[in-house]
Amino acid sequence: MAILDPDMPVPPGLVGPDGAPSAKRFAVYRNNVVAGLVEALRAAFPALRRIVGDEFFSAMARIYAAQEPPRSPIMLAYGAGFADFVGAFAPAQGLPYLRDVARLERAWAEAYHAPEARPIDPAALGRVRPDRLPCIRFVLHPSLRIVRSPFPVLAIWQTNIGDGMPSAVDIAGGGEDILVIRAAAEVELRALPAGAARFIQALATGAPVADATALALGDEPGFDLARALRGLLEAGAMVGWNLPEERSFSGAAGSA
Repeated sequence: MAILDPDMPVPPGLVGPDGAPSAKRFAVYRNNVVAGLVEALRAAFPALRRIVGDEFFSAMARIYAAQEPPRSPIMLAYGAGFADFVGAFAPAQGLPYLRDVARLERAWAEAYHAPEARPIDPAALGRVRPDRLPCIRFVLHPSLRIVRSPFPVLAIWQTNIGDGMPSAVDIAGGGEDILVIRAAAEVELRALPAGAARFIQALATGAPVADATALALGDEPGFDLARALRGLLEAGAMVGWNLPEERSFSGAAGSA
């Protein structure tokens, strides 16, 4: 694509006021387009930019922009593949956690722009008979995202976002599973207990509680179902449920 590749010639038919091909004018336009894409990435990945520095980030973003032009006129969608690009970017291999920082920032942006939904009232769930709980299939909030990392990615992000003060983080100190959600006005990030990420991922595919619990226990024998459900309710992550042979329930209306 000539608009992103400076080695390609001016497209046929593109001429200046004198009727001749205008490489200089096209170069200015090309630079403006690339600068706009780089700026979009800078805005979308502030913690990543702070970690690597402006100069490194801008150079990396320009290469990404040349390889991955926008596929949609909606710029909010741009950068969906940036985390994978960062993970494979040779000059960044000395910081193996960068990919997951980018994944977390992308999840934050997706959650921020996701549709709104009303969380269920925990009291309504309390009216479900205990013997029916394993059969429930929960409907999760549309903003909910899960980011799993072998690195303490939330701690790294927190020290490099906004007014956070950069501080030493032991990247060998263990991984983190993060719940990203915007159930109210602000996006919230929560570190999840062991097994909860697998449990939530299973619920998101439509698995009933019993099946999701079995998968979570396969990941983490100490998985605590009650703690996981309590955490989801506190985060406003459940917006409805359904039970076999019973009518569904949503946060907006209805009862169990």
